[in-house]
Amino acid sequence: MDIEAFFEGMPFASLLGIEITECADGYAEGRLEMREELSWNEDELMAHGGVTFTLADTVGGAALVSLVDQPVPTIDMRIDYLSAGTGDLYAEADVVRCGSDVGTVDVEVYTAEEDTLIADARGVYKTG
Repeated sequence: MDIEAFFEGMPFASLLGIEITECADGYAEGRLEMREELSWNEDELMAHGGVTFTLADTVGGAALVSLVDQPVPTIDMRIDYLSAGTGDLYAEADVVRCGSDVGTVDVEVYTAEEDTLIADARGVYKTG
């Protein structure tokens, strides 16, 4: 499976502008360039919570896909929002467990400019 092509062809991730920048051995990184239409605030670019969540979910899935070489539908995801996501965002994901039926991934989302942790997530995905 061509992981980069798979995520580049994901319509919703493409709509938001999510780019997977690294993906191998149970680890993934991705980024998102913040734009006005992704903000919840018309006075300042601040990522809507759904945008932050989708970045975390997509990068988390990519980390697991790097191990199982197939699509991994999300079963559950929990996210803690720690700070406002101002400006461009990036996420890092590490697989915690890759089982035959499910996998678990930890994801952290940061602001690109200030390198501030803005969200911490854990996703559970279907692997089998």
